Amino acid sequence: MNDSQNAPDRDEYARCLEYLFSLGRFGIKLGTETISAMLAGLGDPQDRFPSIHLAGTNGKGSVAAMLAAVLSRSGYKVGVYTSPHLVHINERFCVDGRPVSDGQVLEAFRAVHNAPRPEREATYFEYTTAMAFHIFARTKVDWAVVETGMGGRLDATNVISPRLSVITNISLEHQQYLGRTLAAVATEKAGIIKPGVPVVTGARQEAALSSIRKAAVERQAPLYVYGKNFSVRRKGDGTFAFSGLGERLSRLTTRLCGPHQADNAALVLAGVRLLQEQGVSIPDEALVRGVAEARWPGRLDVVGENPRIVLDGAHNLAAMKVLIRAFGQAFPGERPTVIAGFLDDKPWPQMLSMLSAMAGRLILTQPAINRAVPAARLFAALPADAPPASTADSVARALDLALDQTPASGAILAAGSLYVVGEMMQALEKAGRMTGEFRIG
Repeated sequence: MNDSQNAPDRDEYARCLEYLFSLGRFGIKLGTETISAMLAGLGDPQDRFPSIHLAGTNGKGSVAAMLAAVLSRSGYKVGVYTSPHLVHINERFCVDGRPVSDGQVLEAFRAVHNAPRPEREATYFEYTTAMAFHIFARTKVDWAVVETGMGGRLDATNVISPRLSVITNISLEHQQYLGRTLAAVATEKAGIIKPGVPVVTGARQEAALSSIRKAAVERQAPLYVYGKNFSVRRKGDGTFAFSGLGERLSRLTTRLCGPHQADNAALVLAGVRLLQEQGVSIPDEALVRGVAEARWPGRLDVVGENPRIVLDGAHNLAAMKVLIRAFGQAFPGERPTVIAGFLDDKPWPQMLSMLSAMAGRLILTQPAINRAVPAARLFAALPADAPPASTADSVARALDLALDQTPASGAILAAGSLYVVGEMMQALEKAGRMTGEFRIG
């Protein structure tokens, strides 16, 4: 393992990243043939560790963080594969709660790059997926928690044989790839369900549940539905209670902000119960402490004070509704300076309108990605009753403007895209204003 732990040659590492990011030109190509060929060339590393597979519209990252924390508290070495990253690509590949080193990224890149090539050039996500499974096998993780990139049935991660499948919630997203109806989107996400493998879901709409039930029946997979087979009840003191699957737990807490995190915790608690039934050793103390201690940066994340600075990567309508409701409950009466930026494949006009309605001031910007909506276009689309607004040609400049225009007793909220959140973290770190626990670099 020494070659993966030593600091890599910086020029070679830069070329590695340049190559990986250049794969974005191949776009999104759903299907598992190419990733299967890549993994076969690596000796099928995905078969060397037990795994948990996550799909859904929102909440996958929070559920992944809690599941990993529970398993770690139980004494297991845990790998977590999530996307996108906020600042550094290393964040996609975590082992024992920490992003892997640059050396490990480079070693995994070399392994994938030098393996026999599939007929079709791999996409960026297929490459990082193969790298993740290689890293997890090489570091000998006891468990891997794997998040889908898009959908499920044809997602590159859908080559694992998990011990548990989790489908968080369902709303319309990526409709050009997943379908125009909730039932169609749910069918794609239900593609992660494997024969005989238990499934936990937080989906609530009947159209979505019908698709998930159909897939579970076809594959003879036991299905457990939030609100039917298990539930949580929130208490006025900020704690919550879980009941279901023969389990009752009270006075539970989570440090993840927002009342919706109790719903995400319910999926974790139910899923862990199913793993326990399979003989996986997870003490109740580890379960309670893992849920309580898990952290997932960039989601209703308070990272600065005087003024309070809050980051949230809400990038679709369902997540934006949750953010605005949770922000109002966490900071009643606050009308923040909102830094907003969006990608052009998202329902940005509706999200902009929602943020405008809760803001005291707007600063419209654009992250450094070619899919970003130009700030001037956002400004032109503001509703007639929008609060005072200005534009900034970069997220860092938007932060400077927000700090100039917001009193120390006020608040700044950055939202609309995980790319905005990542660039905000970089700008805050550079300015020495990050007071949260998350650090980059």
